[in-house]
Amino acid sequence: MQTDIPKLLITLGIILIVAGLLYYLLGDKLHWLGRLPGDIRIERENTRIYFPITSMIVLSIAFSLLMNLIRRFL
Repeated sequence: MQTDIPKLLITLGIILIVAGLLYYLLGDKLHWLGRLPGDIRIERENTRIYFPITSMIVLSIAFSLLMNLIRRFL
């Protein structure tokens, strides 16, 4: 059980690096993310509150589909 932790940390690190590279390369094409209908944005004089509900649902579905495809082929 203890030997699984380093493998998990390495895997999570690789996933974060890939996500960062994708955002760096495709960031200008993802301007719609966070501005979908259903994302709640409250802006007052000194306060900004932001709940990206719809964006998180879309990302969750996309990552779930991706993980299912990876599991099937590996």
